[in-house]
Amino acid sequence: MPGTGGRGIRGVVPVLAFAGITVAVMQTLLVPVIKDLPVLLSTSPANATWVMTATLLAGAVSTPIMGRLGDLYGKRRMLLASLAVMVVGSLICGFTDDLVTMIVGRALQGFAMGAIPLGIGIMRDELPRERLGSAMALMSSSIGVGGGLALPAAALVAEHTDWHTLFFASAGLGLLSMLLTVLVVPESSLRAKGGFDLVGALGLSAGLVSLLLPITKGGDWGWGSPTTLGLFGVAVAVLLTWGVWELRSSAPLVDLRTTARREVLLTNLASIMVGVAFYAVSLVLPQLLQLPDSTGYGLGRSMVVAGLCVAPLGLTMMFVAPLYARISARRGPKATLLLGMLIIAIGYGAGLGLMSAAWQTVVISVVLGAGIGLAYSSLPALIIGAVDPSETGAANGLNTLMRSIGTSVSSAVIGMVLAHTAVPMGDVLVPSMNGFRISFLIATGAVLAGLVLAAFLPSQKTSGRLTLRARSDEPGAVPALDGEAAAFDAGAADVRGSQTATRGAAGG
Repeated sequence: MPGTGGRGIRGVVPVLAFAGITVAVMQTLLVPVIKDLPVLLSTSPANATWVMTATLLAGAVSTPIMGRLGDLYGKRRMLLASLAVMVVGSLICGFTDDLVTMIVGRALQGFAMGAIPLGIGIMRDELPRERLGSAMALMSSSIGVGGGLALPAAALVAEHTDWHTLFFASAGLGLLSMLLTVLVVPESSLRAKGGFDLVGALGLSAGLVSLLLPITKGGDWGWGSPTTLGLFGVAVAVLLTWGVWELRSSAPLVDLRTTARREVLLTNLASIMVGVAFYAVSLVLPQLLQLPDSTGYGLGRSMVVAGLCVAPLGLTMMFVAPLYARISARRGPKATLLLGMLIIAIGYGAGLGLMSAAWQTVVISVVLGAGIGLAYSSLPALIIGAVDPSETGAANGLNTLMRSIGTSVSSAVIGMVLAHTAVPMGDVLVPSMNGFRISFLIATGAVLAGLVLAAFLPSQKTSGRLTLRARSDEPGAVPALDGEAAAFDAGAADVRGSQTATRGAAGG
């Protein structure tokens, strides 16, 4: 049974959530000083953006790979490895002002994003059924929680100390997270069969870099430039070749047949839309808050105050995790996902008319945080309900990747909108209110598209009946929750076993 390991489960949820928040901090760690990076690193603005892009690319590549490694060799072991890489990257950044060295360190920091799906996998393996729903919700929301809380904290540090302190603080968080993981988190005995698909990992990495690089840098290079179009062409060719390889592999990095299932495919597509919606508010509100009053619409707040106004986004995401568990237990994760997306759409719609005071941005942050928290919390339950228990890490890694693709697209599209709608103020161009509103409309459109996709997910009925079904081909494997019982306990529907396991009679 889950949760009966030698060291028990006390403290597992907060420790894993802390690990998730720690690695998520890396995504927004430098946002408060991003405008100063060219001066700090003695480089051009275009080159300075690589400091942010490297973290994004490394995080996208690491999530499915670390998830698969965790399934094969132990999720706790790979979680510790992810955190260790992050600590090394933080220390490298803390001791350098060189651009290339900084990019290397930031890539290592981004590599730790694989900790999110690993943490969800550990929870699936170890926790008792009554705690699984809210625990996975908290872990899934840690991306937003860490990103939201990092903004005011990083701004405070950047204003009053040397900016390298940000990296030393992140290294300290990583070491503390590693220590707590060693002391509290047990290693799961559940393992996937087969070996690690190195060719598949290299192919996926090359394809993702070729895809995400022009998305994030297309605005600088030009969307019609040979470099941008060439990389998109390379991405298509590499990912198609990679797909053929994965379908023929006996132990693929990503089981594309499982990924093509209706519930998995639609959940991943909806995740992209939620990622677009999540990042839009992070791009718009801090800029609106910090623009000077002389623009006529800027709110003239300091970096720290702007961070504090946006921080409720992450805090609300954390607080809705228990609410998600109750709603999902009664209505299933599909209903929670639909509700979350509806709240996001309402938040962005209201935001179109609530941009004239700092308190209004707090209201927007709270509403959007509640919606994004519910939506993010639903995603791991939907994925876990559709894949074999031994594939939990890889499947959630792929889902986390879909969110990263969404944030990348959001960053590129909204960045382009704000640049093309900018207005002159003195000798510089600043984002316009029209650009902010168009950005909110784009986010609203994305989440409405996600609502349509989620509406076609299979419906689940809840039931108090519990059926445990162990895998017949792996002695000592953790039993899976079958059918309606899974919808009741973890918000997951139609849990599938291995090829040799039998389907239960309960219908979802």
